[in-house]
Amino acid sequence: MIEGPYFVLTVVGVLGTGLVAGVFCAFSTFVMKGLAALPPAQGIAAMQSINVTAVMPAFMLVFLGSAAVCAVIAVVTFVLWPDEGTVELLLGSALYLFGCFGVTIAANVPRNNKLAGMSPGTPEAIAYWPTFVSEWSIRNHVRMVASAAGTVSYVLALT
Repeated sequence: MIEGPYFVLTVVGVLGTGLVAGVFCAFSTFVMKGLAALPPAQGIAAMQSINVTAVMPAFMLVFLGSAAVCAVIAVVTFVLWPDEGTVELLLGSALYLFGCFGVTIAANVPRNNKLAGMSPGTPEAIAYWPTFVSEWSIRNHVRMVASAAGTVSYVLALT
């Protein structure tokens, strides 16, 4: 069984990846559906506001902090190569770092940036909104599943 500081690090990884999975679950299950149900200009304005507030310290600490913890767990696991939990620890780290953090950087952020450059009531923005909701939501589902699976993998490493 994992012990000492390595145990604490893994528990922090469980908490961080689990919190991020919960945020993305909320977006996948009701936030984006609620925004899509609004008139396009209102949905766009609301999403633009969400994207501005998302980069505030509270969420960024959890999101980026979890990525850092996952990276540390992966490095420590490679260095220590424990008798138990190695596969689960490496898998949990990979799921979060690639499936959550990587997808965010490669897919969701560019879409957010494109939407941020549009005025909500313009024909261009209104025409783009359904595409944005669809493409952004699909990638968010990936982030949600990857974060949740990373959490489960870390929990399995602790057992």
